[in-house]
Amino acid sequence: MIKELVHTPDGVRDIYGEEEQRKLYLEDAIKKVIYTYGYEDIQTPTFEYFDVFSKEIGTTPSKDLYKFFDKEGDTLVLRPDFTPSVARCASKYFSDETAPIKLTYLGNTFVNNSSLQGKLKEVTEIGVEFMNDDSAMADAETINLCIEALKATGLKDFQIAIGQMEYFKGLCDNAGISEENELLLREYISSKNYVLAEELIDSLINDSVSKELLMMTGEYMGDASVICNLKARVNNDRSKQALERLEEVYELLKLFGNEKYVSFDLGMLSKYNYYTGIIFKAYAYGLGDVLVKGGRYDHLLEAFGNSKPAVGFVIVVDDLMLALRSAHITVPVKGKPEIVTYNVSNVREKLEYVCKLRKEGKAISLVAEV
Repeated sequence: MIKELVHTPDGVRDIYGEEEQRKLYLEDAIKKVIYTYGYEDIQTPTFEYFDVFSKEIGTTPSKDLYKFFDKEGDTLVLRPDFTPSVARCASKYFSDETAPIKLTYLGNTFVNNSSLQGKLKEVTEIGVEFMNDDSAMADAETINLCIEALKATGLKDFQIAIGQMEYFKGLCDNAGISEENELLLREYISSKNYVLAEELIDSLINDSVSKELLMMTGEYMGDASVICNLKARVNNDRSKQALERLEEVYELLKLFGNEKYVSFDLGMLSKYNYYTGIIFKAYAYGLGDVLVKGGRYDHLLEAFGNSKPAVGFVIVVDDLMLALRSAHITVPVKGKPEIVTYNVSNVREKLEYVCKLRKEGKAISLVAEV
């Protein structure tokens, strides 16, 4: 029994020593960049009411939540995702605010993944939420902040893939696809199960142009020419406007000077149903999982009684550490503390010495002589 107690459950782990120092260094480096964009810190509870992350709000599936009950019988969950929590908080405390709201957070999230997936069930996330601005500049600046934050950690080889939920929704709406079938089709395309996607599209649509555009959604990826070529073929205003928004964001990113990190992927369709417009993910070479997730969610705050457009992203710090390790990029760590020994005869002298050095900011470990 004692041996079992020293081990952690599947999906969580202890972090200590130099690894913890590296993690803290990266968190600090990212936060310094975020602050230069005018963001202020926010801290939300580790657990919330179940309804904050319900299916209606469009966040993590119920089966993947850590659920428990309080003494009053209310169902609570460990937060799987920061964005709904920050949206709830903003709806409560900034309901009358009309100026742009910029909030940043740092903390852990908890998702009860299957142990077979090999993913951590508790990870550290740093993110930002930019509210009360529905402009293309807000989208572009958020993506640019993401790029600058990753660059500040020392990461060089990474790519931001940008998609557009409105493009896909426009195609589905134009083809008369119901919301239920849209969600099913989104799931097939996201998981790259094109056989099932094609079968569903064939069963729902007769129009050849709409059918082809939907079937080819997962194939439209690459540089900005993808957007230009698609505009000439799209057969509905909603999808066309979504593509024009992508072009506008790209032109702004060129002004920032970071367009080389950007590509487009119209087959990127987030599992989070609250995303409404532009979405993006960051990938690093040598890392199989997504490093950053972000996008626009203009209707999420309505679920909490407040209407504000918003865009944001989250960096998974644990995955960032793996990406840097895979790229053989060294993250600085502090040196070992100086060890000062003492005994009964020299304790006063040694204490004066140690206190002086600590006031100078030096790390000193005071140890009794053996």
